[in-house]
Amino acid sequence: MRPFETRQLPSSYDALAPDGSEIRLLHGLDGASVVHCRLPVGTVSSPVQHRTVEEVWVILAGAGEVWRRQGQREETVAVAPGMSLTIPLGTQFQFRALGDAPLEFLITTSPPWPGADEAVLLDAGHWKT
Repeated sequence: MRPFETRQLPSSYDALAPDGSEIRLLHGLDGASVVHCRLPVGTVSSPVQHRTVEEVWVILAGAGEVWRRQGQREETVAVAPGMSLTIPLGTQFQFRALGDAPLEFLITTSPPWPGADEAVLLDAGHWKT
């Protein structure tokens, strides 16, 4: 049996994600992991696609847009606090922070994030980085 954990959100980030966003590590279990993601004001992430994981995002602060593509299906959605979205396996995606505050969200990843080789950088996305 795993011991339960309690953690305060760190003030500084633990790592930069392959897409360029700031990642603050929170928790991981056998079936999923959770991190806090922050993209500074006016910043555009690099476009990526995951190899083996799926994600659920819950927007906490700021405003922005998220672009997602699955084959011929493609959409860009405006996001704000209280919204959630999914990044199913095989989805190409990119996001940007708009307005006067960083875009911040929780990410639940299933299975847990396996490491730096998980995200594949794409040659092109929806916005130039």
